[in-house]
Amino acid sequence: NCCVAQQWQAEVMVGAAGYSGDLSPSTINFKTMGPAVNVNLKYMLPNNFIVLRGGISYGKIQGNDANNKNLDLQKRNLNFKTNILEASICAEINLADPDEYDGLPYLFGGVGVFHFNPYTYDNNNKKVFLQPLGTEGQGSAEYPNRFKYSLTKFCIPFGLGWKYKVNDTYALVYEIGFRYTNTDYLDDVSSTYVNPQILLANGGAEAVQLAWRYKTPSTAVAGRIRGNPEAKDWYYMTGLKLVIKLGEQ
Repeated sequence: NCCVAQQWQAEVMVGAAGYSGDLSPSTINFKTMGPAVNVNLKYMLPNNFIVLRGGISYGKIQGNDANNKNLDLQKRNLNFKTNILEASICAEINLADPDEYDGLPYLFGGVGVFHFNPYTYDNNNKKVFLQPLGTEGQGSAEYPNRFKYSLTKFCIPFGLGWKYKVNDTYALVYEIGFRYTNTDYLDDVSSTYVNPQILLANGGAEAVQLAWRYKTPSTAVAGRIRGNPEAKDWYYMTGLKLVIKLGEQ
């Protein structure tokens, strides 16, 4: 019954996570990257070409206006970090028969859910979580259509990789996977600036300080574009995986 036993696999990934959004000037930006790990349980269907997998991933991402070439954004001086915890179910499609080739490419796609919670450090170097502050007027009477964003969201993971069979038990994999998300608030930035008096009344002095981190708070920015709500934020994970074929069930 060895053929059935070989269909079950476990894999562990160590690598990096990154982000693309309002605080990152490019899609792939090494300055947004942090560590990432992933663990999957996999099942290869008898046809050898489709592998189902479910697992959890952890990554850390960040963004900083200081890395932007736009001087106005540098002056704005916003930055954030967040941990991401993700659970996903995906299908891998082998582009060659693993019984015939030791090395082969594959594509994958699926669905996932992830948790994030952006934070920064204020002028006193105190860690502050941004979502409760409502830095774009969320939760205020003046902006009834701006709600505090949810910290748990859906994502669509997809990507590609290369598998190399070391022996009958182990394989090595390199993978890069992108996550389309249904949020524009990974970085706490999406729409327009609001009047500092509104922020002060609803989120306190921290909200005023962290919504616009120029030397002094300004009413002049109220109503101006802070982010692009039409473009959702993305994150991605890449790394090396060790795949282990599990014993007979």
